[in-house]
Amino acid sequence: MKKFLKTSIVAVAASLMAISCDDYVNIDPQYAQDADNYFLSPSDYDKALTGAYDLLQTSYLDMWIGEIASDNSIAGGESVTDSEGLHQIDNMTHGGVNNELRSLFRFMYAGITRVNYIFENKDKLEFDGKTRILAEASFLRAYYYFELVKFFGDVPLIVDKRLSASEISSQTRVPAAEVYAQIEKDLKYAADNLAWTTNVKGRVTKGAALSLLGKAYLYQNKFNESAETLDKVIAEGPYNLSTDYSTLFRVASEGNSETVFDIEYVGIEGGGYGCFVCLEGFVAVGFHSIRGYEGPIYADGNSYNLPTKDLYDEFEPNDPRLPVAILDIEDFKTKALPTVVKYTVGGGGHTGYYNNKYLKRADELGANDNDLTSPVNHRVIRFADVLLMAAEAHNRKPSPNDAQAATYLNRVRQRVSVNMPAVNATGTALTTAIYHERRVELAGEGVHFFDLVRTGRAVDQIAGFKAGKNEVFPIPQSEIDLAGAGWIQNKGY
Repeated sequence: MKKFLKTSIVAVAASLMAISCDDYVNIDPQYAQDADNYFLSPSDYDKALTGAYDLLQTSYLDMWIGEIASDNSIAGGESVTDSEGLHQIDNMTHGGVNNELRSLFRFMYAGITRVNYIFENKDKLEFDGKTRILAEASFLRAYYYFELVKFFGDVPLIVDKRLSASEISSQTRVPAAEVYAQIEKDLKYAADNLAWTTNVKGRVTKGAALSLLGKAYLYQNKFNESAETLDKVIAEGPYNLSTDYSTLFRVASEGNSETVFDIEYVGIEGGGYGCFVCLEGFVAVGFHSIRGYEGPIYADGNSYNLPTKDLYDEFEPNDPRLPVAILDIEDFKTKALPTVVKYTVGGGGHTGYYNNKYLKRADELGANDNDLTSPVNHRVIRFADVLLMAAEAHNRKPSPNDAQAATYLNRVRQRVSVNMPAVNATGTALTTAIYHERRVELAGEGVHFFDLVRTGRAVDQIAGFKAGKNEVFPIPQSEIDLAGAGWIQNKGY
């Protein structure tokens, strides 16, 4: 994937803020190709699509922030000044100058620009398979805009074209509702033109498009539409819950029946600390892992994104998902005896817990600096998430179908253990049960902050959260300045 980006797609990498590919990869000028003379063969379109997929690998920021901003985890790390932006988000003191938020903003727009480049040139050539390429590109644009709107609210909306430097200053932030309308349009097109399955590992499918569409509806409180869309995935899709939750997040389990949308990684060398967008591996795994670790099963890492005791205590007694989601390091040390387990504590904080879904394991190490080269995939949408979103949509729609909601909820609970008691509640009690289930089932997967925000619970659950402000993050001040478009900063920042 990176080899193509170095050679053929130089012009695609420019983002809304005139970021060039030079910011992220080393360009080999002798292989560069004039963007206006590209798309001369079907393979050019497929390579451009690969370039559009490439920005998915920056999803580690989405996961980190979705956990750290909530009550699920603390920032951790070497010190409070190491990735200072994460600590600011953890403490709800973040503002417009924040490296992590700026990176997320830039990465998502770089991905959008690569998609728009494809659509800008969609009529240059007719060939079999072009509709599939455009459908996948539509999904990717929807995904990138969904990340932007859920983080920042109103954002500039650019579709089917790249911007010249002179055009940037005329781009306004449009209401979030308009961004969601484009997301819905793109996902409907993708769903209409993609199959339920694909022979190419890592490519998106009809199920991924419909699931993200159902999620977008849920984030807008369009419960009827969300329920109808997610019901289709459940009834017609090829998905089922994995029978072995304990291995669900291992490399050997990738592509199982529960996989709706994964971001693919490989454990080969690529990139470095100065270029996280260049990496072939999932950087979150190395950064989550146990600092200074010596012992069996695991490998050492950087102790970021550490689960809280509050999350640990949310699990019901004997819920078998707890040890899968959270590693209690002191309990593990005791159980490892007589083997000695050693670790160190970073100055950025310590809870005694680690995100066990995404930890480095000795039998899953990537090449060279394995902090950066984990082959573990990022599970973005699992079938369990689809079931729980559908349960919530049915429960919260104007004419609730609590029986269907409870059926979906209990399907998730009872796949992990027949001893998990069924939920027989209705109304708001059922809503609370669904919220609980989402928190424990999806613990460590980066969705909890946004669940709290969209359901109005954040102000009661997150220390320092200010209603009317922290529902969205600030637009990076450097992007406001670079655009010169008179954007008004989000309220309170």
